[in-house]
Amino acid sequence: MTLVQLGPPSLRRQSRQVLVGDVPVGGNAPVSVQSMTTTLTSDVDATLQQIAELTAAGCQIVRVAVPSQDDADALARIAKRATIPVIADIHFQPKYVFAAIDAGCAAVRVNPGNIRQFDDKVREIASAAGDAGVPIRIGVNAGSLDKRLLEKYGKATPDALVESALWECSLFEEHGFRDIKISVKHHDPVVMIDAYRKLAARCDYPLHLGVTEAGPRFQGTIKSSVAFGVLLAAGIGDTIRVSLSAPPVEEVKVGAQILESLGLRPRRLEIVSCPSCGRAQVDVYKLAEEVTAAFDGFPVPLRVAVMGCVVNGPGEAREADLGVSSGNGKGQIFVRGEVIRTVPESKIVETLIEEAMNRDWSTNV
Repeated sequence: MTLVQLGPPSLRRQSRQVLVGDVPVGGNAPVSVQSMTTTLTSDVDATLQQIAELTAAGCQIVRVAVPSQDDADALARIAKRATIPVIADIHFQPKYVFAAIDAGCAAVRVNPGNIRQFDDKVREIASAAGDAGVPIRIGVNAGSLDKRLLEKYGKATPDALVESALWECSLFEEHGFRDIKISVKHHDPVVMIDAYRKLAARCDYPLHLGVTEAGPRFQGTIKSSVAFGVLLAAGIGDTIRVSLSAPPVEEVKVGAQILESLGLRPRRLEIVSCPSCGRAQVDVYKLAEEVTAAFDGFPVPLRVAVMGCVVNGPGEAREADLGVSSGNGKGQIFVRGEVIRTVPESKIVETLIEEAMNRDWSTNV
């Protein structure tokens, strides 16, 4: 599949590039998908199992929490055995930053707003990270903004978030360290979008996009999709994490689908299905769910159309790789624009699978 460039090539913000393990972030590198484990990091086997599940779902970079010494002690084993680069997420204790670097983590995320005496440790952190080739993410969150900035702005405004991030970057820059990426997260997509736009205009560091505390699966998906769509379509954003109150694999699925929908990642399975209406002569909801489940894990990218009436059905089915236009208890099966047979409604799903398995789709890759 040829990836779509959203607007002229000059529209993509030209950021410097950092390497998170073997994953380039920024520059002309593809936008990457991240998530975070929910296991106790000190439980190495459970954490590695979840990382493997995230990798299978399409995650490219994973973050692990390091709130205790036991978690810090587990980092070396996790970083060595993980299937994708591991970022250590550090809050409150600067000593864990050094532990993560020594453990071989691919990057470290620090939240300046809640690390005690962080500013006093920047020289040492910059030296250790620079010597090890480990990038640092300055991760500013609305919920843990530095008290000085809260007093100045009254709340976590876009300007407050940007000032916090750039101030901390300047401290690293004083020591010659620029292997940095930045996030300025807020739970409100409008505030978040404004913050990233302002940040993008004031620096060339790669940006990690996120709507923090976005909410449960449905709400969080909507908020993240809206915010990421606006920014990515404007060329802003180098890596993303969809924050959901749901299993982290769901975050990865949503993030990957956002990138696929924008043409920023090769698509996998895409179901084109109608919303149903009074014209429908088939249970479109049920049929679409059955087709989606049947094609889950199909190894080659496919666009499959599931249509319920004769108004848009034939046209949409012809545009898809594989499709069905249903009505009157039957389904016309389309393959690459041509009707190849008509089957009873009860045979639609198995026929679509049969056609998918018996044809060469290699040109779709």
